[in-house]
Amino acid sequence: MKKIILMAAVCAAMMFAVPVSSWAGSVEARVSISKQTMTVTRQGRVLYKWKVSTARRGYVTPRGTWRPKRMHKMWYSRKYEMSPMPYSVFYHGGYAVHGTGAVKQLGRPASHGCVRLQTANAATFYSLVREVGMGNTRIVVTN
Repeated sequence: MKKIILMAAVCAAMMFAVPVSSWAGSVEARVSISKQTMTVTRQGRVLYKWKVSTARRGYVTPRGTWRPKRMHKMWYSRKYEMSPMPYSVFYHGGYAVHGTGAVKQLGRPASHGCVRLQTANAATFYSLVREVGMGNTRIVVTN
């Protein structure tokens, strides 16, 4: 039955020139700097709430709303000594949501400005963004 529904959606998308990814629904990742959390919703329904680390003293995590610009399963920061950034979803210049091995830091400011997640959670978010498409994903960073 699911295959029939998916095929119907694909056919309708082709007939009406609507991207198939738009059928997947929208995803929002809302990062709270004050709470050091990221809440992921899909079509308004909360899927995940994870601890994060944002910018520590002397650095900044920009506030605002963006769509992802690019994604890399593994990225190495050229700016910070080739530090690994697994499952990176870049949303504003060099700022990304990505995995980290520094899990003891999660829940408090510790990064150079990126939004760090436990690597397994970053992989889940990365997969979700790939599934729905970058154009159907919003990253919102608030105080």
